[in-house]
Amino acid sequence: MTDEKEFIQELLNPKTQNTAFQKLLSDYQKPLYSHIRNIVLNHDDADDVLQNTFVKVFQYLKNFKGESKLFSWMYRIATNEALTFLNQKAKLSGVTSEALQNKTIDNLKADVYFDGDEIQIKLQKAIVTLPEKQRLVFKMKYFEELKYEEIAEILGTSVGALKASYHHAVKKIEIYVTSN
Repeated sequence: MTDEKEFIQELLNPKTQNTAFQKLLSDYQKPLYSHIRNIVLNHDDADDVLQNTFVKVFQYLKNFKGESKLFSWMYRIATNEALTFLNQKAKLSGVTSEALQNKTIDNLKADVYFDGDEIQIKLQKAIVTLPEKQRLVFKMKYFEELKYEEIAEILGTSVGALKASYHHAVKKIEIYVTSN
C-alpha cells in the first residue's frame, strides 16, 4: 500500500504529475476501457466515457482518501460515468435505458470492434433484461473476472449480496438463453 500512496503523491506533485499520469494511463487504460465497454457496448461511446473517467480521476484525485484501492476508486468512477452516460443517452433519445441497450446490441454486428458471434449477441440480449445491479455484477464477474471482494469495493456492497446477485443473474440468463 505504501507504493500506492507514493504513486498518488507523484500524481499530485506538479513536478512528477505528467510522468505519473502517463503511468496511470498505461496501467489502467485497457482494463477501464474493457469495463466501460462492457457497460455501454459501443466502442466510440466507451472511448468518450473513458476520457471523461480520466478527467474526473485527475480532477478529484486530491479528494481520494485512500480508504479503498486506487483501482477500485477509478472503477467506481468509470462505472458511474458509464451508467450516467447511458441514462443521458436514453433520455435524449426518448427511450428507456433497456431499449437503448437493445438497440445498441442490434447494432453490434456492424461494429468493427465487436468480434462476437450469435451466441455472444444472445448473451448480451439476456444481460440487458437483468436489473442494473445484477447486470453490473454479472459483467464484472463473468467478463472481467474480478473477485467478489474487488466488486464489493467498487460497488460499495457486501460480498454476500454480490454472490446472491450473480446467482440470480446466472439463473435469469440461463432461462432467457434456453427459451429464446
